[in-house]
Amino acid sequence: VIVAPAAPTTAPELGKSLSDPIKMYLGDIYTISVNLAGLPGITIPVGKDSKGLPVGMQLIGNCFEENKIIQTAYTFEQTKVYEAP
Repeated sequence: VIVAPAAPTTAPELGKSLSDPIKMYLGDIYTISVNLAGLPGITIPVGKDSKGLPVGMQLIGNCFEENKIIQTAYTFEQTKVYEAP
């Protein structure tokens, strides 16, 4: 299982959408390659930033190992090392 950030930044605040399509595309930069490679991935919350917005972590597995990343995500969430958003 590979651990990686889910996004380079936190989400924009509600009501403040991104009008620049390149910035919107770059928000998915860490997940696009996983999708194109056909690998299973899951994103889970791992805390909040200074504004209280959620921060995510993605877990990436080998092909056909969805159960492994789901179990890893579940185990991490059970540790409760962060405050859920």
